[in-house]
Amino acid sequence: MNIAVDIIEPCGFPFGDAAFRRAGMDYLNNANVTRHASWEKFRNANTNRLVLATTKSSRPYTTFQFGENDTLLLGRETAGVTDEVSLACNGMVCIPMHAGMRSLNVAVAGAMIIGEMLRQTSNTQSAQGGVTAWMT
Repeated sequence: MNIAVDIIEPCGFPFGDAAFRRAGMDYLNNANVTRHASWEKFRNANTNRLVLATTKSSRPYTTFQFGENDTLLLGRETAGVTDEVSLACNGMVCIPMHAGMRSLNVAVAGAMIIGEMLRQTSNTQSAQGGVTAWMT
């Protein structure tokens, strides 16, 4: 689907180790992955509108109006993102969960929201924005 993935360090998983490569299966070699040494370096490189997926939002991702130049930020499954990152975002969305449930796996959550982003922008072949995994 030609969706860019940015990894902002320090990330919450061992980037490049065998488990990471195994999780990426045969697709990792074809993925458009960019590593950023810090949040500041990412911010200097990214001019897109930032949309944060967070359990702290009450706005379902299906009601948010996504644009073709949006970048979806996904935080660490256990801790989310820092206050600095939250404050830098232009919008926040959540995946509505059944009472008592905490959150979904970050890859599943990202896939759900990206699907909605692509549906709304009628752009099923590529995304101008991207997906960013912020993990500390």
